[in-house]
Amino acid sequence: MMEAFDPAAVNWARAQFALTAMYHWMFVPLTLGLSFLLAFFETYYYKTGNPEWKQITRFWMRLFAVNFAIGIATGLILEFQFGTNWSNYSWMVGDIFGAPLAIEVLFAFFIEATFFAVMFFGWDRVTPRFHLFSTWMVAIGSSLSAVWILVANAWMQRPVGMVFNPDLARFEMQDIGAVISSPVAVNHFLHATSTSFVLSSLFVLSVSSWYLLKGRHLRLAVRSILVAAVFGLLFSFLVILSGDQAAYQAARFQPMKLAAMEALYKGERGAGLVAAGLLNPDKKPGDDRPVFRQAIHFPYLLSLLANRRLDSFVPGIDDLVYGNAEENIVGVTEKMALGKEALDQLTRYRRARREGNEEAAAHLAAFKKVEDHLGFAYLARAEEAVPHVPTIFYGFHVMVALGFLFPLVFLLYLVLALKDRIFRHRWLLRFGLLLVPLGFLASQLGWVVTEMGRQPWAIHHILPVKVAQSNLAANTVQSTFFIFLVLLTLLFIAEVRIMFNQIRIGPEEK
Repeated sequence: MMEAFDPAAVNWARAQFALTAMYHWMFVPLTLGLSFLLAFFETYYYKTGNPEWKQITRFWMRLFAVNFAIGIATGLILEFQFGTNWSNYSWMVGDIFGAPLAIEVLFAFFIEATFFAVMFFGWDRVTPRFHLFSTWMVAIGSSLSAVWILVANAWMQRPVGMVFNPDLARFEMQDIGAVISSPVAVNHFLHATSTSFVLSSLFVLSVSSWYLLKGRHLRLAVRSILVAAVFGLLFSFLVILSGDQAAYQAARFQPMKLAAMEALYKGERGAGLVAAGLLNPDKKPGDDRPVFRQAIHFPYLLSLLANRRLDSFVPGIDDLVYGNAEENIVGVTEKMALGKEALDQLTRYRRARREGNEEAAAHLAAFKKVEDHLGFAYLARAEEAVPHVPTIFYGFHVMVALGFLFPLVFLLYLVLALKDRIFRHRWLLRFGLLLVPLGFLASQLGWVVTEMGRQPWAIHHILPVKVAQSNLAANTVQSTFFIFLVLLTLLFIAEVRIMFNQIRIGPEEK
């Protein structure tokens, strides 16, 4: 028998997780990217013996340390929610989702924490070679942490390597190798880490631009710009390539997300890619209203992006919700009927098994035929399977626009710095002060598209969000939401103030 769900409690739990996740992601990209920049800076110091590179390394290391400390605090708050607001999720998929998180804490995080102490405090206490090794281990440990977190998240996007246990009504790990080596997981890691490297490079450019505008620490600023511009430019291309692959994977495994990204309601052959557009706010699935008030399309490019063929069919929201017999697309409406059949057979099997009834085997066999659609039984109506299209559409297109802007910025900074002409272009330096908020905007929008595009699923096509939530009253979750809002905001303000103070102080002069 299906339970009644409190929409307010579900929405507050979603809001709280989004709040903590977005605050945490303010710190993670800088940790990932700055750790490798520190390793490059110190490697150059180790090879040349030039004390200016040591000064550069120690300056950026101070900013890294502040960010690292606050990031740990926000990460702990984020992970604890799986046992509070999302206990049903933890029960049903904890065997699978918990394994990467445990490996991240027991292995990767301890590498970071151990060598961070040596890196930050050990300049005059260990040999230069071991100190350089410690800096590289912090960078490697940061990436290893990202690997396991992103493996867990990628599994939510495309669940593989598990089996459903009908006796316990939970999913269990069957093949951890399939979970780790999933193409979605691999590309998830490449895209998230490369965007983090780009963001950290933008951070270095922004701080260095401020020094050049103020006429302070000019050699440090220019040298930092040269390294960060090359670093950011290289990884900007990886961002574009992995982003293209992410869209291709969405077309294969999450077609509803791709349709929302492009606001495609009616499937097409040779579908065009929307360069820019203004959505019609009155448009709903299944109606005949126009999708856009104004739009610019690139013909055939969406079909090429989704299927690598210009004339291929790209399903739209209406096709996925209501089905399309001509293209052999089973709609959500039919999947809901199959899901209700799966739920009914599962309920009958569990009852028969408890009673020792011989019909249990027959019910189990009937359940196995339709178990892939079990999650659809909890949808109240077919349109519930459509994410919020305006959020996904606008978020995706702003993110893409910024993703193509950043490599141009890196190239311009690099050329002007190499020609020793960057001092003359104060307009560029002033624009450079905006690079950090623009970088964070692009990074956050990437996660908005990824996570909201998966709605209403906690685990894609398996576990709806409203089933994953704990049995808590809405006012309880609402109270903790505002508690976390205050705490995380105070942490963020503290981090920004400390960062600004360290930037004003500048590097050590000796």
